[in-house]
Amino acid sequence: MSNTAPRKILVTSALPYANGAIHLGHLLEYIQTDIWVRFQKSRGQDCHYVCADDAHGTAIMLRAEQEGITSEALIDRVSREHQEDFARFGVAFDNYHSTHSEENRYFSELIYTRLRDKGHIATRDIEQMYDPVKGLFLADRFIKGTCPKCHTDDQYGDNCEACGATYTPAELIDPVSAISGATPEVRSSTHYFFKLPDFARFLQGWIDDDHVQPQIRNKLMEWFESGFNEWDISRDAPYFGFEIPDAPGKYFYVWLDAPIGYLASFKNLCDREGIDFDAYWREGSDAEVYHFIGKDIVYFHALFWPAMLHGAEFRTPTAVNCHGFVTVNGAKMSKSRGTFIKAATYAEHLNPEYLRYYFAAKLTAGVDDLDLNLEDFAQRVNSDLVGKVVNIASRCAGFVKKLGGGRLSGHCAQPELVARFIAAGDEIAEHYEAREFGRAMRKVMELADEANTYIAEAEPWVLAKQDGREQEVLDICSVGINLFRQLMVYLAPVVPAMAEGARAFLKLDSLDWDSRQELLLDHEIAKFKPLMTRVERDRIDAMIEASKEDLVEEQKLKETPKGPLTDTPIAPEIAFDDFARVDLRIARIAKAEYVEGADKLLRLTLDLGGETRNVFAGIRQAYAPEALEGRLTVVVANLAPRKMRFGVSEGMVLAAGDDEGIYLLEPHSGAQPGQRVS
Repeated sequence: MSNTAPRKILVTSALPYANGAIHLGHLLEYIQTDIWVRFQKSRGQDCHYVCADDAHGTAIMLRAEQEGITSEALIDRVSREHQEDFARFGVAFDNYHSTHSEENRYFSELIYTRLRDKGHIATRDIEQMYDPVKGLFLADRFIKGTCPKCHTDDQYGDNCEACGATYTPAELIDPVSAISGATPEVRSSTHYFFKLPDFARFLQGWIDDDHVQPQIRNKLMEWFESGFNEWDISRDAPYFGFEIPDAPGKYFYVWLDAPIGYLASFKNLCDREGIDFDAYWREGSDAEVYHFIGKDIVYFHALFWPAMLHGAEFRTPTAVNCHGFVTVNGAKMSKSRGTFIKAATYAEHLNPEYLRYYFAAKLTAGVDDLDLNLEDFAQRVNSDLVGKVVNIASRCAGFVKKLGGGRLSGHCAQPELVARFIAAGDEIAEHYEAREFGRAMRKVMELADEANTYIAEAEPWVLAKQDGREQEVLDICSVGINLFRQLMVYLAPVVPAMAEGARAFLKLDSLDWDSRQELLLDHEIAKFKPLMTRVERDRIDAMIEASKEDLVEEQKLKETPKGPLTDTPIAPEIAFDDFARVDLRIARIAKAEYVEGADKLLRLTLDLGGETRNVFAGIRQAYAPEALEGRLTVVVANLAPRKMRFGVSEGMVLAAGDDEGIYLLEPHSGAQPGQRVS
């Protein structure tokens, strides 16, 4: 046991928005964080894990209004649902709070006033779109209209999904409010700004000091090169949030008080358990603070957040750890395909610890996306957890019960083998610490293979049939149980429920990391019960079908919106000869890749049977590039090339879309590239 004092560690995950259910895409982050926290606690560190619901903003207000309840009632209900989902998946927060709390109001006002008094807050009048029917200013996502560049209808107020153009809402053709369908008016209002450029030099040093991953640093440097703008931190009434202290009718923008929720939730925990809050958050603190987040919210966490903290005389995070997105079977999660899976729906059909293990087996310290391949998911869980780890205990426990009366041998027949398993804990711990969970799991499974090989070669079931070999059989199986115990210590942060079952079976007080150092000799074990059952394919299929049913129920609950967004008239009719001029061809997607600087586009290299075309398609939200390569699709081959900001697009792939996503048209499997579609 180490004599060094335990580390003081505070860990947070990003705050889920109080406007919808937790799904598998969310769970990646909370499972990743929880595994790391459980590992730290297993090692005896003084580690606290806090989170909260992100409970403010226009979307919350509108959702509550739609349901006919107060915003407070909505966020209370969603908070209960979120906490139930997290509990199902073994995510063990030390405190779960809300940004709509007195602690968060206090810290939001404190940070704001400190920044204001130091001259880091500016005010100026800006012009915005205003909905005269709803009586509120509209964020870009609540405005739709026709793209001013390519004239595609039904585009959002900041960029076009069809051509990738960016613009302001004022540039849209025939803009309408997505809330009421009314034509917005341009009105002026005074807004409050955080002067982020004041902190450019500080942020340069902070980013260079290894507080973010290398890939994230490179992205942040792009923003540095393009220059910082002041950050609009205010919103006009009506708004569900905290009013700015010196500005009646002005509210803190949701992203201002959301990260402050980390401080608020921890303060709530400190007050309840007598922890010294300042020891973690004062400038110069020797405590460690880690944020686990998705790569889509890096700007807020690696620029605004450390600048705000530094300007308000709080310490900054030790590290901001980013992860990628979850895809399912190589594509973005889709409600219509049943792969947009809610946490609750998954838990009704499958053991949550399957998912915890599968995520751990694929997680690295990087920011690459993680694909949940359902075939691989079933195979890996069945092979590793059931076929390798549980198999060791199930093969040995019966002989210990029969030949030893439920007690292990009084001596170790393979001290060097067990010692090697114990020593492996140092390497596995290094992988856990570095968030290289996949490497840790590979090492654990290598040990499991070694344990199974030892038992298979010793053949206790053969020896048990021979007179006078009882003690030898007991010795072999006692070694097996000791090896199983080592593996469960290493797996406990990943599969805590399975580990608790193993702890009860082994009749141990703890499976903490250092407990592995003591051998189990002449030790009583309980009757073995199955610790993990196999993943059955029919349960996966049932989960997919249930997810499709969730979509049907959601559609039933939605009110059909009225107004210009749904009443758009059909375009003027065309003659058959006009349509006949369109040359549709089969194309094979030879290559697909992300487009730097474009949120919606993928660059497709299309093989039309001897001719190659470069096409930009607004389908990034629906497909991962690697899932497209090799697939057939249909392209408008005689469309005039169009120069775009990212290059020249030499055609257009055909896709259909609905509220849930975009789907490429796919010809039958026998089609050939270059073949004309008639």
